[in-house]
Amino acid sequence: MFHVDDLSRSLTAFDQDSTLIAVIEMSLKSWLVGAIVPGVSRAPLKKLEADEAGLLRQLHRWRDEATKAGRHIKRLVVAFEAGRDGFWLAWWLRARGIEAYVIHAASVAVSREHRRAKTDRLDTEMLKRAFLGWLRGEPEHCQMAAIPTLAEEDARRPNRERECLVRERTRIVNRVKSALVRLGVRGFNPKLRKAAERLDDLVTPQGEALPPNTLAELRRDLARLALLREQIGAIEAARLERLEQQVSSEGPHAMVRLIAQIVGVGIETADMLVHEILSRNLRDQRALARYAGLTGSPDESGSRRREKGLARAGNGRVRRGMIQLAWRFVRFQGDSALAKWYEARTMAAPNTRKNPNTRKKMIVALARKLLIALWRFVTTGVIPDGVALRAAA
Repeated sequence: MFHVDDLSRSLTAFDQDSTLIAVIEMSLKSWLVGAIVPGVSRAPLKKLEADEAGLLRQLHRWRDEATKAGRHIKRLVVAFEAGRDGFWLAWWLRARGIEAYVIHAASVAVSREHRRAKTDRLDTEMLKRAFLGWLRGEPEHCQMAAIPTLAEEDARRPNRERECLVRERTRIVNRVKSALVRLGVRGFNPKLRKAAERLDDLVTPQGEALPPNTLAELRRDLARLALLREQIGAIEAARLERLEQQVSSEGPHAMVRLIAQIVGVGIETADMLVHEILSRNLRDQRALARYAGLTGSPDESGSRRREKGLARAGNGRVRRGMIQLAWRFVRFQGDSALAKWYEARTMAAPNTRKNPNTRKKMIVALARKLLIALWRFVTTGVIPDGVALRAAA
């Protein structure tokens, strides 16, 4: 069954005699461009500087070469692997009437040889074969990444920046604590706003003041910690301001306000889920779970049957956030049908209290069910059974 938003194959009729195909192996300083040019027997391969204007000139040059060979080019398609460059080249090419696609790197099959040769030329040929099969509509060749708009990509930045800042804050707090424990000083909380003022009062177990170099290092760390706290607060304040200004009943901001009504779900989690997954045009609940990386990875051969755990092939932010939310959901939504389902299965398992891994495994299943329930909530308005909502302000 074909779906309009199915990115595992192309749904456009493919005529190879009128289609110029190009793939790009991208690096920081140069691009290796391979092409299939109708009417040309050779397989063109050109190394260019990392310059979009030079790429466009080369594509037009190949199109003119096909025209001289008696082929009328009606379609020009370009593909490259998803990576550090993001989607800017796809936006740029599409603005100039060229079909551009971004290939999921993990979806391209590679050789299973222990020591396989790997060069940019070989990678380009591999991308070309996978892309050609995708254009023909054949399944399992490769999968394309959904290309967001510039506004959609920009909407994800505050949440991702905050995640990086929180991670940096945790790293600095742990470093400060480690530096003090090394001297025998315990019980100091670097997260306090007056922590820098308390440094002068700290003494070692021998009754001596902190060494000068260590004290200077701690002051610099606490100064960075204060800056991080200020930046995180600015991001959160800007997000609340955007939510208050956008009063529309549709769109991502409406989804955030809707999910935040659920007891146990905060603005931060709701904002992350909406911009990372719930606002995407996913076709069904299976695609939703796969994108979140909450599906299993079975290992079956003959009579052997075993499960290797989470595939971890989807969005890591969504997966981590949903597992954390599932634990909170069990705590704050104990009367809901999902929480009762989780408790019934974990308490019915033998030796559950002796083996906490049972609860950890089942929390992943709850996270998957909860994600599907939230998706239905924001798309259809159906409230999950037994879920308590916050009173309207």
